[in-house]
Amino acid sequence: MKIFPQRFFWRTILLILVPLILAQVIIGNVFFGNHWSRVHATMARSLAGEIATIMNFMDSGKMDAAESMANDVGIDVSIDTQISRPPRTDNHSRETGQLASELSKRIKRRAKIYVDREPRTIYVDIPTKDGRTATFKASMYRIYSTSTEVFIIWLIGAILIASLLISPFLIIHNRSVRNIAHAANRFGRGLEAPGFRPMGAKELRDAAIAMITMKERLDRYNRTRTDMLNAVSHDLKSPLTRMRLAIETDGADKNALLSDIDRMSEMINGYLAFARGEIPEIEQTTELPPMLLRITRDAAPDKKIITNFPDNPVQFYARPMALARAFGNIIENAARYAKNTIKLTEIDTRDETTILIEDDGIGIPDDKKADALRPFVRLDDARAPNTGGTGLGLSIAQTTIENHGGQLFLENSDMGGLRVRVVLPI
Repeated sequence: MKIFPQRFFWRTILLILVPLILAQVIIGNVFFGNHWSRVHATMARSLAGEIATIMNFMDSGKMDAAESMANDVGIDVSIDTQISRPPRTDNHSRETGQLASELSKRIKRRAKIYVDREPRTIYVDIPTKDGRTATFKASMYRIYSTSTEVFIIWLIGAILIASLLISPFLIIHNRSVRNIAHAANRFGRGLEAPGFRPMGAKELRDAAIAMITMKERLDRYNRTRTDMLNAVSHDLKSPLTRMRLAIETDGADKNALLSDIDRMSEMINGYLAFARGEIPEIEQTTELPPMLLRITRDAAPDKKIITNFPDNPVQFYARPMALARAFGNIIENAARYAKNTIKLTEIDTRDETTILIEDDGIGIPDDKKADALRPFVRLDDARAPNTGGTGLGLSIAQTTIENHGGQLFLENSDMGGLRVRVVLPI
């Protein structure tokens, strides 16, 4: 048998209500153990003192003074020779126990206390010196405060009110958690989650946004692999077909065969470079300006390099070799198409660092930018002919940047060419 509920909603209810109930019980216990006892003891002493004083007047024969005092304090006094009472008294009840104790201290005769609960009246019978019985009639409120019951009602009411106020928020919170779980289940099966959107508390919205981002990356990852396999299949099939045909027809040209072999090797090396971008690497403290400047000098020794780095560039944990390969591909691409100048800029904020890599080439048309990030897609018609390459450079860079939790954007540069904007979280 499981003690704790399994559902998040009921666990949260217990998490909130159990401490609240314990706090109320502790408060109630302190109230009953201290305040309630002191108040009732004070009230019992007061009434017992009044009854004792009236009895002293009666024992001294000062009936007028006794009656006058009884009227002043709101006590009805009567003296009877014989009174019919039940054999059982209320001397030890919860309401009158302290009054009986106080009377025993002040009066040397045994007082009998009876309670009529319907009109909430108490009767105190005390024998007089002449053998009769003096009956003192007073309201129960003289010795017992109803604030105790009111306090208990308010304790219970506070718990009920808290439950009513908490429940709607928990229902909304629980719905957000269920939506995330449902969407994660569908995403895990490769399906879409129509209507799923971030909602609820900030932490839940952040979790939903992170999951949507993860889904987009996984979709892009799958598309990348599909495009890559299609490209490899197509680009390898064509030269293999030409080589086979040339051999079978005895029309093989050595230079043509070597060209096809070089092209195939280039494709395989590109695929291996793409795969190497996913090799695990230990994160280290990384500072980007020295890395970027070194890569640019190596890739574009004949180009003018403009830098705009902060005096104290931010340091953050990253995989430096992977980042170096990613920025190397971007900078080599800029060096290949730049006419004269490459510009490097770093902009640091509290949460992220932005790297801008710009060239003064002819850039990429807006309708071709998305294709430029796809693997094995070359845009030489848009940039410059006969530049070689396999079309993997920017795709490898984008994958590495996203593996670091960042983003890569292709934009138009004020220099006239392409601007690659890389945003990395710190």
